[in-house]
Amino acid sequence: MFTRTTALFQSLLVLFFLTMPEGPELHLASLFVNRMCEGVVFTGAVEKSEVSKSPEVPFACDAYRISGKSRGKEVRLTLAPIKGEGLSGRTKSGTVQPMDVVFRFGMSGYFRFTSVEELPKHAHLRFYTKEKPCRVLSFVDTRRFGSWQPNGTWQPDRGPCIMFEYQSFRDNVLQNLSDRAFDRPICEALLNQKYFNGIGNYLRAEILYRLNIPPFVKARNVLEGLQSEDLSKLDKKPTSKKLKVKSEGQDLLSFCHTVPLEVVNMGGKGYDPEKADYSGFKAWLQCYYVDGMRSIRDHNGRTMWFKGDPGPMAPKDSKTPRAKKRIKKEGGDDMDSKKATKRKRAEVTKKAVKQENGLKEKEEPPKRKGPRRGRGSEKKQEVVPTQMGKGSRVQRKNRTAGAAGTQRPSGRVTRRSVRENN
Repeated sequence: MFTRTTALFQSLLVLFFLTMPEGPELHLASLFVNRMCEGVVFTGAVEKSEVSKSPEVPFACDAYRISGKSRGKEVRLTLAPIKGEGLSGRTKSGTVQPMDVVFRFGMSGYFRFTSVEELPKHAHLRFYTKEKPCRVLSFVDTRRFGSWQPNGTWQPDRGPCIMFEYQSFRDNVLQNLSDRAFDRPICEALLNQKYFNGIGNYLRAEILYRLNIPPFVKARNVLEGLQSEDLSKLDKKPTSKKLKVKSEGQDLLSFCHTVPLEVVNMGGKGYDPEKADYSGFKAWLQCYYVDGMRSIRDHNGRTMWFKGDPGPMAPKDSKTPRAKKRIKKEGGDDMDSKKATKRKRAEVTKKAVKQENGLKEKEEPPKRKGPRRGRGSEKKQEVVPTQMGKGSRVQRKNRTAGAAGTQRPSGRVTRRSVRENN
């Protein structure tokens, strides 16, 4: 059990540091749902976790099926009541209508299909099967940036899908180049889901790197002059298992279509998420988090990976973010652990401080200032009669000096030790 939990944690850690879910991952999530839920009957109410701030899904049915579909950075699950073979598709309140639930994955969302006993800790929306033993399709979101909308539709302010509505996507960009969105650097324009629905941080880095386009040049300058192409064939469903990818005469917009399809064709980043094998994806990356590449933060604070000159619109005060993990192109598992590195540095620092403190304590013993005073002299000084006026001052001086002579060294050592240890 410990081994499985550890393996899952490591897989999620790799997923988080490599990339947030983008168009290919959401499409693979919809394929996962269709594969796992094919022929499976679900029942009862949809259950939401107590900690999730997303809305309740007001759907309950004796028997229903689930299917999935993706569009850019959204996934839609359709809950469809079924009839026949003793299945009524009803509840006590009457016939149930189908419902669409639209998901957005945020930074860490994905689907799992498990037994009830193996339900993930961060499963925030759950669909239970009618079979025995019961199984659960769950939406898992560790960081809780994802969301869902019951009776939802595709967001109207998102553009056509870069992968499966290519011609519409291309036309939408080229017909709106006067939009202020294209005054921005091309790397920032690529994250605008109104025009590039499905592109995210790792995809923009890979696309610009392959075309040798500096990330901080004006988007309009890059896109002007591109001709609309009649590529309606790419919108049709392919007959083979792998999606067809055009390879000749490519420009930036066609790369926005073909590069995501490469990820889909190789199975993405290990979807089925239970297997979570990211070795193929790491080998596929040419720029994003790859050793030897440069990175700076764009005007929105997002890290941009690139090679060479960033371009004239690069933020002047932008600093290169501290490297969390980088992928080397040669040799085994070269993902460095940020936490392990921090722990190592902390251990080395603590060790050095301890050794330094030990040496200082040995080399610099506390020194007493002023002449030694015994108990007798102190007492004697207290009882010796003195002249009026002066005596009181002498007594006070001597008592103060005596107290300082015995206490001051220990006080100084303590303060020095505190300063050194902090």
